[in-house]
Amino acid sequence: MTTQPPGDDPRSDIAGPPPGPSPDTGEQLVPERRMVRDLWLVLLASIIGLFPFTVYSTFLVPIAAAARAPEEGIGFLRGLGGLAALLAGITLAPLITRWARNRVAAAGLVLLAIASAVATTGTVAALTVFCLGIGLATAVLTPALLTTATSRFTGTGNIGRAATMVTATQSLAAVFAGPIIGALGVWYGWQGALWITAAVSAAVAYGFLRGRGRKQDRSQASTGAPPGYAASFRALRARPVLLALIVIAALRTASFMGYLAFLAAFYHDEFELSAATFTLVWTLSGSSFFLGNYLTGRWVRDPATGAGRHPRTVLTAGLFGALVAVLGVFHIHALLPALAATALMGFSHAVVAAQVTTLIAVRSGDLSTVAFSLNAAGMSLGVFGGALLGGFGLATAGHTGLAVALSLPTLLALLLAGSVRDPVR
Repeated sequence: MTTQPPGDDPRSDIAGPPPGPSPDTGEQLVPERRMVRDLWLVLLASIIGLFPFTVYSTFLVPIAAAARAPEEGIGFLRGLGGLAALLAGITLAPLITRWARNRVAAAGLVLLAIASAVATTGTVAALTVFCLGIGLATAVLTPALLTTATSRFTGTGNIGRAATMVTATQSLAAVFAGPIIGALGVWYGWQGALWITAAVSAAVAYGFLRGRGRKQDRSQASTGAPPGYAASFRALRARPVLLALIVIAALRTASFMGYLAFLAAFYHDEFELSAATFTLVWTLSGSSFFLGNYLTGRWVRDPATGAGRHPRTVLTAGLFGALVAVLGVFHIHALLPALAATALMGFSHAVVAAQVTTLIAVRSGDLSTVAFSLNAAGMSLGVFGGALLGGFGLATAGHTGLAVALSLPTLLALLLAGSVRDPVR
C-alpha cells in the first residue's frame, strides 16, 4: 500500500505516486556507476542505432553521386525509414512483448547490420532497402532497449532513471555522432563508415545473445505470460494516462523536429552563419537537450526532493518553456539572445521527454514494451508532421508563420498535460 502525498488528488494518476515503492519508504537508489556497468551493452546499442541514418545524412552528396540520382531523391528515401518505423511500431508493438528482450534487441541490431552492408553497393534499390530496413530495425530496437533497461532494476526511482539514462545517452551521442562519423569515413568514405557500423552492430548483437539467461529481468521474474495481440491494445486503451503521454510525446516531437528542420536556414538568413559555424549552434542545442534529459531524469526520481510527486508540474513547466522558446527564437535579431533561446528550446523539450519516458517506465508495467513501441511510432510521426507543419507556416507567413505553426503542437500538449487525471488501472 502506498502513501498518498498530502494535497494530491487521489483520482489523479499523474499527481499521485506510482505503484510500487514510495519515495517515503526509503527506496534504495542504485549508484550511477553500477547502473552504467549493468547497462553498458544497452547504452552501446542505443548509440550504434543512431549511426546508419547519421552516415546517410552526413554523406548525402557522395551517396547520391554513387547512386547516380538527384540529391533530393536520395534525401526523400530517408522518409521511408520514418514510415517503416511508424508502421512497425504500431503493428509489432504487442508481438515483441512475447519474445525474449535480448533476442529482440539482437534481431534489431542484426537487421541494422544487414541493411548497412546492403547500402554499401550504392544503388537506388539498395538505398531503398537500407532506409526501410533501418526504420524497421530502430522501431524494434528502441522499445526493446528501454524495456530491457527498466526491467533490470526495482523501485520506481531506479526504473525511471534507467530509462532516461538510455535516452540521455542517445541525445549525447547525437551531439558527437557527426564528428565520429566523419572520422570513420576517413577509411573508404561513407561505405567504410557503414561497414564499421555493420560490424559493431553485429558484435553488440552477439553480446546480447551471449548474455542470455545470465540476468533475470525484474518483470520476467514477477509476471506471467504477456497479454495477447488484441488484449495488449485493449489494455492500453484502458490506460488513458499512457495514451495521453504517447500523444504528448508525438506533439512535442513535431514541434521540436520541425524547429530543427529550419533552424540552420534561420541562422543563415538572420546572422549569415556558414554551415561550418552553424555546427556550433547544433552542438549547443544538442548539449542543452542532453543536460535537460539527464538532469530531469535524476530530479524526478530523487526521493530527497519529492519531485516525483509532481510530474504534471514538470510537464507543464517544460512545455511552457518550449512554447516561449519557439515563439521567441524566430523573432530575435541579436545573436546571443537567439543562442539563449536555442538552448532554452533544447533544454525544455528534454525536460518533457525525460518526464514522459519516466512516467511510461514506472507506470506501464506489463505494457511497457507496447507503450514504448507506440511512443516511438508516435515520435516518428511527429518528425514528419513537424517538418510539414513548419514548411507550411514558413511558406505562408515567413518566420512568424513558422513560429506560430510550431507552437500549435506545444499548446495542444500543454492542454493535454493538464487534463491527464484518470488513474492507471
